[in-house]
Amino acid sequence: MIGKIAGRVDYKTTDHALIDVRGVGYIVFLSERALMALKPGEAASFYTEMIVREDAMTLYGFTSLVEKEWFRLLLAVQGVGAKAATAILGALGPDGVSRAIALGDWNAVKAAKGIGPKTAQRVVMELKDKAPTVMAMGAGTAPKAPLDEELVETYMPEPPVGSPVKAPANNAQPEALSALTNLGYQPGEAASAVATALNETPDLDTAGLIRAALKLLAPKG
Repeated sequence: MIGKIAGRVDYKTTDHALIDVRGVGYIVFLSERALMALKPGEAASFYTEMIVREDAMTLYGFTSLVEKEWFRLLLAVQGVGAKAATAILGALGPDGVSRAIALGDWNAVKAAKGIGPKTAQRVVMELKDKAPTVMAMGAGTAPKAPLDEELVETYMPEPPVGSPVKAPANNAQPEALSALTNLGYQPGEAASAVATALNETPDLDTAGLIRAALKLLAPKG
């Protein structure tokens, strides 16, 4: 299987590009968003996923591991094929897909070409629990929310007198804050939810912390 390719863009069309890798041309199908950024003659690299059928082997390319993971998960939803998954990623981008699915916004998914309301609702319903894990994959490379440490200190609930204060053993806290602010939450409310979740369960990893914070941020009622 081909997991990644790097070369020069020979040409591009409406749904794929030919990438020249040391004289060998690979046809790589890409989202509309990824294709717009390509220019013939320039260098390009993509993570790839090969779809093997009885009559064809098709290579799909992605600009990040998060985008590739969403493609893989979207394919697992009934009624979503490679073309539909690429359309969703092209319309929203990987961060937009994370946001829409984590917040249950099926209308955003429906905005992708060829995606009807029933399919959009199915995508959100089946993948909502997967969103925190995928978001955690890209959280370490996302821009850090401003004043993370100050906000956490401001919103961290006071522990009971005499109780030891436990700190997370990894980067879960800043990564979760980054992921939540990328979803559109204000830094203050994101920090408050993360701090509350950590106070209740100090040993959460990034995905678990994002999931717990999203539950706290979800509308009540």
